This record gives sequence, structure tokens and C-alpha cells, in this order.
Amino acid sequence: MSAYLPQGAGFVWAAAAVLLATLAAGLFIRRLPSRAAARAAAWALVAASVVGMDRLSSAQPPGLRMLALIGTLLYAMKAVVTVEGMEGRPRLSPARWLGFAALWPGMRPAPFATAGGPPLAGWAPLIRRGLARLVLGGVLLALARLAWVVTGSRFAATALALPGLSFILHFGIFNVVAGAWRRAGVDVHALFRAPLLSRSLAEFWGRRWNLAFSEMTALGVYRPLSPLLGKPAALAVAFVFSGLLHELAISLPVRAGFGLPLLYFAIHGVLMLVEGGMERSGRPIDRRPAVGRAWTTFWLVVPLPILFHRPFLRGVVWPILGIPG
Repeated sequence: MSAYLPQGAGFVWAAAAVLLATLAAGLFIRRLPSRAAARAAAWALVAASVVGMDRLSSAQPPGLRMLALIGTLLYAMKAVVTVEGMEGRPRLSPARWLGFAALWPGMRPAPFATAGGPPLAGWAPLIRRGLARLVLGGVLLALARLAWVVTGSRFAATALALPGLSFILHFGIFNVVAGAWRRAGVDVHALFRAPLLSRSLAEFWGRRWNLAFSEMTALGVYRPLSPLLGKPAALAVAFVFSGLLHELAISLPVRAGFGLPLLYFAIHGVLMLVEGGMERSGRPIDRRPAVGRAWTTFWLVVPLPILFHRPFLRGVVWPILGIPG
């Protein structure tokens, strides 16, 4: 776990200061009267905060750099989606906006207008499912460690560790947080919704996998660009943007593998356009569910080593399991 231990206590305080400054800037930006000025300021905040955190964390190990960069990017993008997602809606109070920005991974600010209201149905099952999946993720990580010790196979250990980490974070912690917010009156939902049932890439990316990310790209990129470029071009730009964000989260922390996550999302952007063309021609990929699921699974899994490239695994994932690089 040395990949996640800070080199010097000063970094923790400095990183916390950057995150707080990013949130404070977002509070200010949301109050700008000009939408054009707010949009420009929000994107400038994204660039400045990520560059600042990258330089601040330059001497830190890869795992910690990844967490710091992802946290900074998440907080900065909250300003962007607030500018784009609250148009025509009453402005959130500072406390409600900070709850959305700092304590929720989703990217739709509007539901937080009801924070503090009566509990909403479904909060308890969300928490229970989240806790159960946390346990399942821990079991998978333990099995991944066992697979490495017994077989010495990095492939087997990684194949267990990646879904284990996803169960802990995406299906575990995120569901618990969603349930807690529903208990507080905020109409949020699970951000990962049975992705294995997807019958097309459009269904996977748009309605089942990481809805926070799809919300973010829809609000911040696709919706503003669609009237200017048309929907197909805006979709392509949104996938390129997704690839760039994954470069910041995957390649930049380990300073290697640049271009590979972008390639993964570029491939998927092209495939999404192919699916759209098939649907318009009356031959949707999900017309036969089995074919749609096979298509979706193939394109998600086979190129996966492009996304989670070896330098990332060596610097960020394998240290969790005690696997030497």
C-alpha cells in the first residue's frame, strides 16, 4: 500500500487546501450573473485546479496522485455542471450546493433543492445493497490476493481485483451514499444500474454504467455542443472528452500509457455512431437481446487492457494486492 502513503504530512494539508479552494471557487462561479462568464470561469477552474494538483502531487506515489487528481477534477466539474444544469432553476443555497458538490459523486445539482425534506422511499434498500456489495468487493479482493499468492498469476489476481474494487466503490459506497441522501430528502438514485443487462453500448453508457459520468458529459459537453455541431459530432466530442478525463485519472498519475484510455473511448465513440446508424436503418443492435449483449460485452471487455494499461496496474492496482511491479 506504499503507493497510497503520502511523502510528507505537508502534502495532505496542501491537497486539502486545493480541494477547499476549488469548492470555494465553485461557490463564487455559481453566483456570476452572466452565463457566458460563469461557463468560462468554470472551465478555467477545471484546468487551473487539475494543473495545480498535478504539480503539487508530483513527488507523491501513483495511487495517492490518482486520488488527489480525481478528487480535484470531481470538485471542479461540479462548477461546470452547476452552470449548465441549473439554468432556469432556483439557485441552490450554499449549504445545499456544498452537499451536492462535496458529498455526492453524481452530477445533477437540481435534486438537492429538496435536501432536508422528508425521507424518500427506497433509501434503506439502497444502503443494504451497498453494504452487501461492500462485503462482496472485499471478498473478491481477498480472493485476488489469494490467487496471487497461490498461482503467482497477475492476470488472475487483476481479473478478481478490478471487479472487487468496483463493487466496493461503485456498487457499495456509492449506493450507501445515495441511500443516505434519499434519507435526507434528496431524490438521487444508484449511479450503477445492472450494467450486465445492457443490450447495446448506448444502453450501457447512457443508462446503466456510471450515470455520474454520463450526466457530466451530457451537461458539460453534449448538450451545449449539440445545437452547434449536430448530435453525432457532439457525441463524438463527448467521448473524446471522456477519454481525456480518463487520461487524467489513469495515465497522468503513473506518467505513462498516455493515449491509451483516449483510444478506448474513441473506439467506443465510433461504435456508438455505428449503433445509431443501425438504429436509423431499422436494424438496431438490440433487436436480438443475445446478439446485443454479446456485442456489448465484446467491445467492453476485449479492449479493456487499453484502458487499464500495465503502468496503471503496476502503479495503482497491484500495490493494493502486494504484487510487485
